[in-house]
Amino acid sequence: MKYDVSLELENREESYSFGDVAKQANGSAWIKSGKSVILATVVINETEIVKDDFLPLTVQYIEKTYAAGKIPGGFFKRETKPSDFETLTSRIVDRSLRPLFPKGFGHPTQITIMVFSADSESDLQVLALNAASAALFTSDIDINTSVSAVRTAKVDGELVINPTLSQLKNSTLDLYLSGTKDDLLMIEMRTFGGEEVEVSEMIIDPMLDPTMSGAVISSHVSNAMSEDELIEVFEKTQAELFLANSKYEEAFASSQKAILPLDLKAHISNAEMMTYVRDTHMSEIKDAMNQMAKSERSTALRTLRKKILKLKEEWTSVELEVELKDAIDKVKKDEVRAQILNDNIRADGRALTEVRPITIDTNILPSAHSSCLFTRGQTQALVVLTMGGSKDAQMFESLTDSGTQNENFMVHYNFPGFSVGEASPVMGTKRRELGHGNLAKRALSPVVDLEGQTVRLVSEILESNGSSSMATVCGGYMALKAADIETSDTIAGIAMGMVSENGKYAILSDIMGLEDHDGDMDFKVTGSKEGITAMQMDIKLGGISLDILKKALYQAKEGRSHIIDIMLEAESKIEFNDGVLPSVDFFHIDPSFIGEVIGQAGKTIREMIEKFEVAIDIDKKDGKVKITGKNKSGVSGARGHIEGIVNAPKKEKVKYEVGEKHEGTVKRIVDFGAFIELPDGTDGLLHISKISEQRVDKVSDVLSEGEKISVEILEFKGNKISLGRV
Repeated sequence: MKYDVSLELENREESYSFGDVAKQANGSAWIKSGKSVILATVVINETEIVKDDFLPLTVQYIEKTYAAGKIPGGFFKRETKPSDFETLTSRIVDRSLRPLFPKGFGHPTQITIMVFSADSESDLQVLALNAASAALFTSDIDINTSVSAVRTAKVDGELVINPTLSQLKNSTLDLYLSGTKDDLLMIEMRTFGGEEVEVSEMIIDPMLDPTMSGAVISSHVSNAMSEDELIEVFEKTQAELFLANSKYEEAFASSQKAILPLDLKAHISNAEMMTYVRDTHMSEIKDAMNQMAKSERSTALRTLRKKILKLKEEWTSVELEVELKDAIDKVKKDEVRAQILNDNIRADGRALTEVRPITIDTNILPSAHSSCLFTRGQTQALVVLTMGGSKDAQMFESLTDSGTQNENFMVHYNFPGFSVGEASPVMGTKRRELGHGNLAKRALSPVVDLEGQTVRLVSEILESNGSSSMATVCGGYMALKAADIETSDTIAGIAMGMVSENGKYAILSDIMGLEDHDGDMDFKVTGSKEGITAMQMDIKLGGISLDILKKALYQAKEGRSHIIDIMLEAESKIEFNDGVLPSVDFFHIDPSFIGEVIGQAGKTIREMIEKFEVAIDIDKKDGKVKITGKNKSGVSGARGHIEGIVNAPKKEKVKYEVGEKHEGTVKRIVDFGAFIELPDGTDGLLHISKISEQRVDKVSDVLSEGEKISVEILEFKGNKISLGRV
């Protein structure tokens, strides 16, 4: 393969070939970095223009298993549905490139990104966006701006630009920025635990759950990042991002195709209608704005349109009715934005920094392990938690992994149509649902220490008027606490918005659906009172300055603190579902006592398992004990029993001699005799032939467990003592 361009970037080299493959596409870019090879193509339908007011762009990121020398697992030996990573990567590329297209672009456009070769250190999400942008930039579509991505990690306290995957695994920060040489377009950020310790556990007793053998325990410490520190990281990352785009545009300019003449959708609002609506029906527009639910607002605007058509019969043609609908929507949008910018008044009357009323109800589902109904304004999430063991973890294998991985903390987000008043069936998981669930997981995972457990959170959105993903974060945290799961900090989420015109802007806290639709920014921030654990930002304007971003971050911190105070109050009132909530306890014992806890042939530990209805997992090396049971009483009982064994005063071992006589206790009766406990706790075997001078057919006929008898030391066989009855 002949490469047209090779670029030296921070910690990475990229080589590009244009036009050598996929020649019938409108644009294509073959990129090689390390041992990774990716092809990105752009194809548009020149003859079709979608009339709806949206950009018909589809992005597909596809990984081929042969790229890593693998054959697909499962029954079907070919690639089937996309993995979560593929879906999330497609979404990242879409969100980054969508702002490039000019207003009125209505031609269906398909961007396909295929991974043909992958090495274990390549950041495929960064390379995917860079390849797609290069294909778009050099295509015959009139787009002359490069978009690229830069990822930043923090390893051993030092920032690393474009880290390898090995470095990222040891990082406390994962920041993904995409943008042009002038503006930031998208942010994905999360933090990891400050320290992670892995301990391999081994099941001691064969009676225990064999599926728990070899479980890995990961211990995370909260590592939320402060706003000041994050802004500093943004500045350094953005500088590298802008430099990279300047290099791309200069290097790719000679490979650009001749521009294809395309018609854009003409979007000209009917000035006469807008003036009429503004002059005669503004009060009804404002009434519709006050209908906060999307369905109610749509009904109010539709009713207004019908009313106007009765008054203006000359506007009853199909074309003019569409123009009237557009005029009403435009007047409504202008009024929403004007009230915010000029009067600092939002459609629902809130101040710019005000959070909607919040109510929190925990454990409202008696048969679930835990649950939380989190309501903020007209957004409501029912988050339900289920606990399991290591065998319940989600198995997955990514292209760059050497083997199968286990995910023991899952957050699943569902958004049924009824939550926004739509009559639509419940279908499979969409990209948006997967993305919102992934954001909530990133927000909560830094503060959760699952110690070999598996936890699944499911967020059912029952009503939505903005910020349902942040309701999932808050409800998810409360569900964790309602399951008595330990966390290192309290985490909440808030969605921020912005309205900007003519150099004037306003930052909005806890945006509702109307402000998301008619505003210029959707900025989701999660974290504690001290710092941020995850964030996600999309800009509709074409970019955002760091000064505005800094103000939004500090305003988000105030909102989070307010929400956390409400959550802490609700946490103090939690009543656990003790009847169904599983319980897990971890503690350490002196490894020298493990033999006594297990007992001879596992008798002691089996008795505890049966008596307390628990599973007991012991690490022989460091004495770590894990007890899992159906309820707290069983787990605490088993722990007390083990601690009783460990803390009991040790009897000093007696050195016995052949011929000595001692009083012992019948500990256990077997077919061939009885085990007798001697004064120091040592067991000796009284064979059936040594019990009496007369023949004994059944030991239990002459001895009973717990009986005191006199015995004589007959002989030693290794560590075993043979006894005779006196």
